[in-house]
Amino acid sequence: MAAFFYVPNLLPIFPIFAAMSILGRIKYPALILLFGLLSCGDEVDSSILETYKGPVGLAFDVELFHSDSTIIRTQVKAKKQMEFAAGDLEFPEGIEIFFFDKEGNTTTTMRADKGYYDRTKNIYRGEGDVRVHNTEKDQKLSSEELFWDPNTKKIYTEKFVTIQEKETIFNGTGMESDDRFNEYKLFKVTNSRTILPGEGL
Repeated sequence: MAAFFYVPNLLPIFPIFAAMSILGRIKYPALILLFGLLSCGDEVDSSILETYKGPVGLAFDVELFHSDSTIIRTQVKAKKQMEFAAGDLEFPEGIEIFFFDKEGNTTTTMRADKGYYDRTKNIYRGEGDVRVHNTEKDQKLSSEELFWDPNTKKIYTEKFVTIQEKETIFNGTGMESDDRFNEYKLFKVTNSRTILPGEGL
């Protein structure tokens, strides 16, 4: 084990022989001090040895595309992206996902205050103020958390959900839908009512 010492700037002002004489007279106390420092050095702060879990990559104004049979079906946009060692992604300043039809027209949008991507499961998660809008059916959804699974092409949540269909609002807990938000299942329906003037998602 190596030990490092800080020596005050005193020795350089004495002749070398005087310095050697001084060191010779204090060699035993110095040895005691040396052993004491080495003993203290065995107590290593374990936090220094912890594995780094922070981001290993940072990107801005990100655009990610997903294609199916050479046709672009979705686009992910984010102002800031953080990448971690396992390949997981975090979008701390929000995330937007656009879904396209075969002609390249936007059919559905999904937005969230924050976003996450789990590489192992290949699943995106939005949290905060999460909103989905099917522009073709003018159908809207609002929740505090929503998952998108590109493998099954599903979106789902176990949180409270509000859905607007034209002039009607539905509230419930738990929802599952195709990722275009064309057909959905709303679980544990709380209520439904007609939209009041000036109200809507």
